[in-house]
Amino acid sequence: MRLLLFNLATDADDPILGFTTRWIQALAKRVEFIHVITMRAGRIDVPENVRVYSVGKEKGYSEPRRAVEFYRHLFKVLREDRIDACFSHMIPIFTVLAAPVLKVKGIPIVTWYLHPSLTWTLKLAHHLSDRMVSALLTTYPYHRDKLIAIGHGIDTDLFYPDERTKPDRPPMILCVGRLSPVKDHPTLLKAVALLRQEWSHPFRVVILGGPAGPQDEPYVRSLHRLVEDLDLQDIVTFHPPVPMTQLPDWYRRCTVHVNMTPTGFGDKVAWEAMACGRPCIAANKGFQETFGVYADLLLFRYQDPTDLASKLQNLLKFRESEIEQIGDYLRKQVINMHSLEALAGKLVAIFRGEVL
Repeated sequence: MRLLLFNLATDADDPILGFTTRWIQALAKRVEFIHVITMRAGRIDVPENVRVYSVGKEKGYSEPRRAVEFYRHLFKVLREDRIDACFSHMIPIFTVLAAPVLKVKGIPIVTWYLHPSLTWTLKLAHHLSDRMVSALLTTYPYHRDKLIAIGHGIDTDLFYPDERTKPDRPPMILCVGRLSPVKDHPTLLKAVALLRQEWSHPFRVVILGGPAGPQDEPYVRSLHRLVEDLDLQDIVTFHPPVPMTQLPDWYRRCTVHVNMTPTGFGDKVAWEAMACGRPCIAANKGFQETFGVYADLLLFRYQDPTDLASKLQNLLKFRESEIEQIGDYLRKQVINMHSLEALAGKLVAIFRGEVL
């Protein structure tokens, strides 16, 4: 099979989208060749049977020029190679641009989308695609007629427990992800203030991430002001984003990872933390199946700092051996439901038109 892949960003060092390089590597083991047309490129780390073409966002190209570059690369690939299927990852606009050409050539289109935002571009991409795929049914905001839920694609060979790295003392509450209003960090900060009032033992909080762009800068400033207003400067630390390869050590060092986003989002960081054998407390009901027997312990009510503080205190009371037992269970759940190897296999089956 020779695959055409559309990608939002192909950069192994990107703190948010670096995982797509791992996806490309996993797919490359299962197909003959992959042509990747990406919106922007950074450090390219792909096998020999992969070629990457950028439309130039990293060079500051305008939207019209990027459209021209997209079609230049697309027609070059189609002219020089025989493509069996197209996989569009989190970039429905590329699905829309390519569909008229690919339909004429009889090339099936599979589009991945994972976000609660329902745009006209997504609606059009849905109707132009042969299949839509997402991690969970709850992470796709449109019709289910073409949808297949295939898991999150967590690289459990990168994200794994390592007994050489012990959890920090005092215990660390970790929150990984971009600093954006949808991540609802104020709920965490308010919960931490309540927890300090109720919990006499020392702990600290690390918020690891950065703003997605200038539009999030006011939100970041508001978080720092809230830390000061709640007098949390001594226990809350903001740390800039790190490359994906550095994340496992952060997860292993925490006692618990926290995710405050609402149902409908699918933050990979939560599954990465669980793959590293650490518990994750979350508001997103999409985690319920993965949490399994620990769902009551780990799910809290969205935007409810009192409930989050209570869940954190309950978990911090556990012995480390009990934390490890929870973490072992959650890692097995991630491997069974959300591993990269399973996702890559399912995608190739879908590309071939096989019914899962």
